[in-house]
Amino acid sequence: MRAVVALALLVPVGCSSPAPRPFTPDDLPVGDPSSAQQAVPTPRVETVEVSPGVRVVVEWPAVADRDTTGMIDAFRDYRAGSFKSVVTGGQDTAYLETVQDGASSDAYRWVREFLDQRRSVRGTSRLYALNVVSVTGRGAELHGCVDETGMRLLDAETGKAVRRQPDWTRKPFLQVAGLRRGDDGVWRIKLLRHAELPSERAKGCLR
Repeated sequence: MRAVVALALLVPVGCSSPAPRPFTPDDLPVGDPSSAQQAVPTPRVETVEVSPGVRVVVEWPAVADRDTTGMIDAFRDYRAGSFKSVVTGGQDTAYLETVQDGASSDAYRWVREFLDQRRSVRGTSRLYALNVVSVTGRGAELHGCVDETGMRLLDAETGKAVRRQPDWTRKPFLQVAGLRRGDDGVWRIKLLRHAELPSERAKGCLR
């Protein structure tokens, strides 16, 4: 960029000097968007309506590539689909399409426990701090915080909240999901683990 030297000019008394022309560097054209403050990506919030009175809210990261999006989609669909199966009395089993291997058994047992005890749910489940911590070939590990303090366990026959609410309705926890990308390009959950407070791993889910 060429240096610009400002020269002071003597102006006769009573004469006005012309307005100075704005200086634009040679390497920065007028109106170049880089000269203005760039927009900072912001997280988006997605709400999945599972059924009347039941929803899953997903706080997406500000930036997510194709694979990260596919992993979060799988995690969201698993959580929302599991609740859908519970509130439909086990009739909706689409959640099983989001899991495989050991996660299939775990997911099925989780839903079955609700049905066997004649329980249902109402309220909002929130997923946040979603983070892909490792990717190896077709495998990956996703960490996500789950806050279901806005959920209530119900008696499926009366629709009323049970007197003694479980621990998962009182504090958030960390969900760890091992995933695999299939030949069809779809990410599915193959392993599910979680950490509850006061575990150090779960403390990151406190707000």
